Amino acid sequence: MKRFLVVSAHPLKESLCGHLTALVAEQIAASPHELQLFDLYQRGFDPRLSPGERQSYYTTQYDTAGIAHDSAALQNADVLILVFPTWWFGLPAILKGWIDRVFVPGTAYDHAPDFGRMIPRLNAMTACIAITTLGSPWWIDRLIMFRPVRRILGTAIIGPCAPKARFSMLSLYNCEKLDPARLTAFERKVRRAIQKTLT
Repeated sequence: MKRFLVVSAHPLKESLCGHLTALVAEQIAASPHELQLFDLYQRGFDPRLSPGERQSYYTTQYDTAGIAHDSAALQNADVLILVFPTWWFGLPAILKGWIDRVFVPGTAYDHAPDFGRMIPRLNAMTACIAITTLGSPWWIDRLIMFRPVRRILGTAIIGPCAPKARFSMLSLYNCEKLDPARLTAFERKVRRAIQKTLT
């Protein structure tokens, strides 16, 4: 049995991201695998790194008192799925804050003795899927911006912390001009990606 952690980051339950989160959760819940769903807005998650957390960043024991539940869920996850809107070609503040507070020393990685290359701790994670919506067309994200969110998540975060995890990103572009046919096609793409992790 695999353990799935789904993290959703949109303030509106009836949003496109809310719809996609429900789609993902229903598919996993119908399988024999374990699902934990964190709706960051619904939980009232505080994205601000606390002074105590920052002060303990380079100590032998990081202060996880405020994020112990999230820390344990991340460490136990075989598959991490992030569902969020891309705003200004970046992560929503609440998701960026969740990463700041949870992908920390002792949970996601350890500092090397010489503070060189990070030592990964999420070695049980086999897959990470990022599902995002964008108002912009594909060519701006890919050809002008060079997919900044994909590079940050896949290369700067998942790569060093979960080196065995296969990272993939599903992006729904021009979502403000979305028609039913395009939504249906994207839903199929999401279901296929999730199905691969269920087997």
